[in-house]
Amino acid sequence: MTTQNIIFDLELIKRYDKSGPRYTSYPTAVQFHEGFGESEYRDWAARSNGTGNPLSLYFHIPFCDTVCYYCGCNKVVTKDRNRASPYLERLHREIALQGALFDKSRTVDQLHWGGGTPTFISHDEMRELMRVTGEHFNLRDDDSGEYSIEIDPREVQSDTIALLRELGFNRMSLGVQDFDERVQKAVNRIQSEASTMAALSAARSEGFKSISIDLIYGLPHQSVVSFARTLDKILEISPDRLSVFNYAHLPELFKPQRRINEADLPAPQEKLDILQNTIEKLTAAGYVYIGMDHFAKPDDELAVAQRSGTLYRNFQGYSTHADCDLVGMGSTSIGQVGDSYSQNLKELEAYYERIDAGSIPVFRGYELNADDKLRRAVITDLICHFELEKAKVEQAWNITFDDYFAEELKELAAMEEDGLLSLSAEQIRVADAGKLLIRNICMVFDRYLREKQNQRFSKVI
Repeated sequence: MTTQNIIFDLELIKRYDKSGPRYTSYPTAVQFHEGFGESEYRDWAARSNGTGNPLSLYFHIPFCDTVCYYCGCNKVVTKDRNRASPYLERLHREIALQGALFDKSRTVDQLHWGGGTPTFISHDEMRELMRVTGEHFNLRDDDSGEYSIEIDPREVQSDTIALLRELGFNRMSLGVQDFDERVQKAVNRIQSEASTMAALSAARSEGFKSISIDLIYGLPHQSVVSFARTLDKILEISPDRLSVFNYAHLPELFKPQRRINEADLPAPQEKLDILQNTIEKLTAAGYVYIGMDHFAKPDDELAVAQRSGTLYRNFQGYSTHADCDLVGMGSTSIGQVGDSYSQNLKELEAYYERIDAGSIPVFRGYELNADDKLRRAVITDLICHFELEKAKVEQAWNITFDDYFAEELKELAAMEEDGLLSLSAEQIRVADAGKLLIRNICMVFDRYLREKQNQRFSKVI
């Protein structure tokens, strides 16, 4: 496996800093279409039972008490906690509908509550959601699964963390973004350090196996110095993982971002300097650069999986369970069953209507063809492991790599000259200077991107 060094080459980054997919799937969601609906989804679910593969369940809880101006997630902002009740009623019914499609012998090796803010719902609602899930799916009761939840420390009561552990959760990600009060005010996320530390401390004392912290760089009023202060505080508490996301300012796509004053955003050079300083600080503190925005301690599951060549990437980011079929439940959630992707209706009323009619609320999706599966395998190897063995691909897909990807290899040759990677007869190996630009390298193998250059994606850095 490749060593986890990383070189920050400013000139290269500036030259390659264009927009591109994050490759949580290939093909990306841009290719999803409404010709794929409930009947196609049911067919793929039935077919998947023949594999006996374990399941990964994702539940989308869309509610937030307040809006964070930077957010591009699908959410419902409300102070009215009662709004969760009709949603959860429908979610319970979807769980029953979905559970009926999958063999009960298939264990749930992964489970994730995301949002929105999953802890928006009450403790009783949390208990009932997990009870209903266990009624219709084969949940593990030995703490061996990866059961994770996204936590907003502002939405945690004194006994919330203990309850989550009791329900079976053993991993969590804590949203922080930045501790600087001026930054917090500018993005409407006022969150005290004390509340964050209390949630993290409770998670440790309750025996959570992995704790991840989410940060964002590129927010209003951030500077190298101010963000370094936040990083120092985070390093003191030593989380297992960190996700350091690049803020993509797209106010024409995400209405809340219109409340951010563009003049307050850090200049492009300052933003790059923040990133460079972040990478240097985290690697000096012993964290491994997994790829994209992710860092982990060397003994964390992601780092171990990367070293062993088993790291995977799906709609929830980097994962250690490539063999799971992902069942997405709740409005807007995305699933991956067999060689298909599917997405639920986004608007609550439309979602409710479909559930009330007794139907699976899938409204669009995609079935992968042979070329898609081959390219997905290539992109997954590169984005997860920074290298690709041509012989392995040739054997798996019955192709001659250099012939099949002749055009792509011409583009990669230019990247090789720039020092992003090295090409040989046997392999493609991403250089230390190319790791930050892995999305660019993967984009070379994206046939749909090649055919349509007008798609809208975030900047790679």
